[in-house]
This record gives sequence, C-alpha cells and structure tokens, in this order.
Amino acid sequence: MIGALKALFERPDAESAEDLAHRLQLASAALLIETARADFTQDAAEQETMEALLCTTLKLDEKEVKQLISRASARVDESISLYEFTRLINDHFTMEQKLQLVHNMWMVAWADNSVDKYEEHLIRQVAELTYVPHQDYIRSKHQARDKALAL
Repeated sequence: MIGALKALFERPDAESAEDLAHRLQLASAALLIETARADFTQDAAEQETMEALLCTTLKLDEKEVKQLISRASARVDESISLYEFTRLINDHFTMEQKLQLVHNMWMVAWADNSVDKYEEHLIRQVAELTYVPHQDYIRSKHQARDKALAL
C-alpha cells in the first residue's frame, strides 16, 4: 500500500522515450480494463474489443497486447485511484489522443450492446479528469453506440 502511494508521486529520474511509451500504453490499457470491469462482469466481447482496440490504436501485435493487458490488469488490481493513469495521460497525450482513449472506453463499454451506469460514470470521470470537452464525450458515446449496434 505504501509502495502504491509512493508510486503515485514519484517520477522516474531519467526515463527513456521507450519507457515513457510503455507507461502510456500501460495507462491506456488500464483504463480500458477499468471500463470492462466497471459493471462487475468482464465478458468475452469486451475482452475481444479491448484487444482489437489496443492492437489498432497502439500498433502492437496480438502477443504484445496480451502481455500488456496482463501487466495492466495487475496494475489496476494494485491501484488506489484513476489519478495515476489520468495524470500520465494529461501530461503526455494530445487532445486527439485523449479523445481516442475516451472513444475506446466507450467501444469497450458498448461491446456487450449495453452500457451499465457504472461504466458510464467511469468514462465520464476519466473524460473530466483528462479535460475532454463534454460535447466530445457525448459525441464519442453516440459514435461508439452506433458502431456497436451496427455489428
């Protein structure tokens, strides 16, 4: 617990670009995992959607994505708040990347063709913490819903 609190406020001294990219990938995956878990059930459709989105968005192969999800799941289990993930996103993502992340969260939430109130609350919270404008949050929600229902 103390280690988790320390990790929240510590920043690696001489972090390489590769290490930063890895931490950003981990934060993105962790927020998708949080979305899938928000309704207290994580089904195969959400898992498949998450893997496909991570492959596409992060340009990783299937094996790398499975390893990333495994590491991110462990990190989510240890985390005490969304802050450690959203702070990293705010520090290093462009607005376009933040919008893509929120859209991906909606895609995971809609993967089972319904959005639980806890999933919606989590995505709203992440959007607010990453300063995504409300109209973009709503637009992403509707776009993801339309894609999910068209499948």
